[in-house]
Amino acid sequence: MATASRDAPHDALVVAISSRALFDLSESHALFERSGVEAFARHQIEREDELLPPGMALPLVQKLLALNDGAVGAPRVEVILLSRNSADTGLRIFNSIEHYGLGITRAVFTRGEPTLPYVRAFGADLFLSANPDSVANALASGIAAATILPSKAARVSSRQVRIAFDGDAVLFGDESERVSEQGGIEAFHRHETERASEPLSGGPFRGFLDALHRLQDAFPSEDAPIRTALVTARSAPAHKRVILTLREWGVRIDEALFLGGRAKGPFLEAFGADIFFDDSPVNIESARQHVATGHVPRRARPGGAG
Repeated sequence: MATASRDAPHDALVVAISSRALFDLSESHALFERSGVEAFARHQIEREDELLPPGMALPLVQKLLALNDGAVGAPRVEVILLSRNSADTGLRIFNSIEHYGLGITRAVFTRGEPTLPYVRAFGADLFLSANPDSVANALASGIAAATILPSKAARVSSRQVRIAFDGDAVLFGDESERVSEQGGIEAFHRHETERASEPLSGGPFRGFLDALHRLQDAFPSEDAPIRTALVTARSAPAHKRVILTLREWGVRIDEALFLGGRAKGPFLEAFGADIFFDDSPVNIESARQHVATGHVPRRARPGGAG
């Protein structure tokens, strides 16, 4: 996790999000790719009073910010907007933020420069972006980050925020996953059985899970506005190490689904996930047919896939 100091309250959840994850900027981004920055700037300024359509992450952001309702003093959640637009062309984004009633007051516009240094400066617990390169750089810096993909949003059934995670290479390190890739499922189960009492290492989203746990602790368990789920391809006997690891970490996971290789999408829909984080392209493809999905790419390793 990023360790930069911040002036948000210690227990506040801080989410940094790119403008293309929050709003649908596909039309203007295509224009930028096709015709360059000047054409893009004219397009945005000429349409600055036209509202931007919602992006894939906007429903999640609305539910997260709703957690501040009734908060006394400091907010429980802070969302920071990051954009490679200029402040001038970003006026359309601020107008759309105001229209959707989003309590976003802090923003950074870099006019084409990387936004990552500001993700660290704000001490973000999570960074969501539509740019895979930005996400990869954030992960390499120790920040929980995911690429928001075009997905089918889950049906909104309540104001409760529901967040689902894959296990290996997301909440946990990828050591066990590498055993499976190199030696097959039997080698994986043998490896996990032999090490059942050894806690798994933390993955890129362990810090974000810790932040969610702190936020959940502020509410009675029966009234918690956040519900989490571990949705993993693991099955018995590889379940034991996961359970003991979470116990060792002292964090709360409300639901744990050990699917033994079943497609995850239908189970995520049944859980009602507002977003699901996974590293596997196969799992991502299944998930995004049912719920909003964030891809957590694995770093390239010598002699292996990233």
